[in-house]
Amino acid sequence: MKEGNDLKFSLELFLVPMFLVLAMWSIFWLELQLGISFNAYGIRPRTFVGLRGILFSPFIHGSVGHLYNNTLPIAILTLALCYFYKNTSVKVLIFGTLLSGLLTWIIGRDSYHIGASGIIYMLASFIFFKGVFAKHYRLIALSLATVFIYGSLLWYIFPIEEDISWEGHLSGFLTGLLLAKLLKTDIPKSKKYAWEEEGFDPEEDEFLRHFDKDGNFIETPKEEGTDIKITYHYRKGPTKED
Repeated sequence: MKEGNDLKFSLELFLVPMFLVLAMWSIFWLELQLGISFNAYGIRPRTFVGLRGILFSPFIHGSVGHLYNNTLPIAILTLALCYFYKNTSVKVLIFGTLLSGLLTWIIGRDSYHIGASGIIYMLASFIFFKGVFAKHYRLIALSLATVFIYGSLLWYIFPIEEDISWEGHLSGFLTGLLLAKLLKTDIPKSKKYAWEEEGFDPEEDEFLRHFDKDGNFIETPKEEGTDIKITYHYRKGPTKED
């Protein structure tokens, strides 16, 4: 499917969102069952062992509230990505996860950075800026919807709360912007009407022939031999006997 040209809804669109959500909740459930914490598998900036967190940290959360707050955005934004940008969705998820994680590893504070919020910011940023760059009404509408729903997230790319990894948020935001600029997508072409096509002759158009040069409606004169004759045939219906 080319983005925007053949937007068809299918159950396959739910595979990636369902996988991410199930993985996040399953890992948190496993932590509770085993009585352990996987926080040490998060991103630890500027340490060699901390690089593993680039892959593992999106699935690790510190509390039920943290996990719950990330579940709905990751599901909605991933579903929107797979629907409107199906051909590039895999690239966005893979490169977005790696680049945002690596940038967090470079600029982050000396702590364990965990959670899927970096990917959420990357997806929101990509969807918004890609729609703006594409200048297509459907994708712009999606961008506006993203701003309307998740616009408040923008504040958290700044260090306004100590316990929140604003570095991960900022890394995701910048990565989404970069991918929106670099990744090529098939932008749907605007539908052209007959009068917009090259070589269109208004005198040959059946509809426009009903109007004169001043825009007044005129009836098309009948051609000889085009009179329609209607013949009615009546059939006697059944009768009832006394």
